[in-house]
Amino acid sequence: MKKTANTYSQLIEAIFFDYYKKGITEIPFEREELVAKANHLEIKLPKNLGDVLYSFRYRYALPKKIVDTAPASKEWVIKNTGRSQYKFVLIKEIAIVPSSILSETKVLNATPGIIARYAMSDEQALLAKIRYNRLVDIFTGYTCYSLQNHFRTTVSSIGQIETDEVYVGIDKRGVHYVIPVQAKGGNDKLGVVQIEQDFEMAKEKFATLICKPIAAQFMKDGKIALFEFEMQGGEITVASEKHYRLVEPHELSDDELDQYKTRL
Repeated sequence: MKKTANTYSQLIEAIFFDYYKKGITEIPFEREELVAKANHLEIKLPKNLGDVLYSFRYRYALPKKIVDTAPASKEWVIKNTGRSQYKFVLIKEIAIVPSSILSETKVLNATPGIIARYAMSDEQALLAKIRYNRLVDIFTGYTCYSLQNHFRTTVSSIGQIETDEVYVGIDKRGVHYVIPVQAKGGNDKLGVVQIEQDFEMAKEKFATLICKPIAAQFMKDGKIALFEFEMQGGEITVASEKHYRLVEPHELSDDELDQYKTRL
């Protein structure tokens, strides 16, 4: 994994610094440039060329040499601008990380044991726990249904995207919602680019529904952090954050249930 990350870093650094000049805020490039750059650097090209870009958009931080060029309170991200078209964009730095002082809510664990046993990855396990414990319903206050997981589609302004799971929901008034969910294991990072893509996807594919994007992440102590986002002044903001712990019946006391009754 370390060798792969180093190879990817060399490729993405080379593309960035081919175009970078101080003061620049956008650097467009094409995916095929990775092929030429790999040949120039005599690097064995990854079998899945798209994984280089996917990794830095959703899994890894960009190489330190690139990060260090960003001014204070800014960060570089990679955005998809069309089929095999990308650009580095300098944006306001947004750290989507679980609060260390937020209260937790215990939820009786309804995950089938056989699902927990055979989940193939942290992401799959997280999505399954959210689904079987109806955490999207609890978090939003709506009645929600999983429409599709690993939802792949093409958005005209972006290109091809993937959302980990898409829910649709209804509230007590009968209003309908689309709720894209992005899930991350403990080591992966939550990125603002994915949330922006979910807003754009919902605008194009579910135009009549209210969009409420959610991100989910396993925390190191086993809790599940859920974030709801909204768009304010063209920027992504966190509208709500909650932490849930899945427990057995004997781990949820009457005193804790009484305490929940006083919460707003």
